[in-house]
Amino acid sequence: MARYKNALRGHFIAEDTDGTFETPPTEWLELAKWIQTVEADNNEETEDLAFYDGDGTPETEVISVAIGNTFTGFYDSSDPAQALVAEKEFETGSERKIWYRRVSADGEREWVGKATLSGIVIGGGDASAYETFECNVRWDRKPEMTPPETTPPEA
Repeated sequence: MARYKNALRGHFIAEDTDGTFETPPTEWLELAKWIQTVEADNNEETEDLAFYDGDGTPETEVISVAIGNTFTGFYDSSDPAQALVAEKEFETGSERKIWYRRVSADGEREWVGKATLSGIVIGGGDASAYETFECNVRWDRKPEMTPPETTPPEA
């Protein structure tokens, strides 16, 4: 089995141009420039249940899943993806909704769906440091998994 570096995983965002989130966009903005770390930000709610047809030992059942990623790095106002995130910094509610597309590092799968931006940080830190950039992108529902539009470079 091949191993792939995390940098080969693709993360893309886009505005919802028709206001319905019915049709994914054809043009995406890659969230990659000056990004140093992409962390999984997954939230699973579980419930432990025991049944009489078993031996009384509780079984864990996953009742909800929210999957996302937190991006951290340096802010570049000329980068289109970071500029889109920065535009949303003071927005609330539906104005924080975007499309999110994640492509696996091996190029075999991609996930696309409606998502919410949160935890936006533009700038901050020591006077001698570069401006920071941070945001969280979390799908609002289970994304569609399909073969990707493009294949990443060889590992």
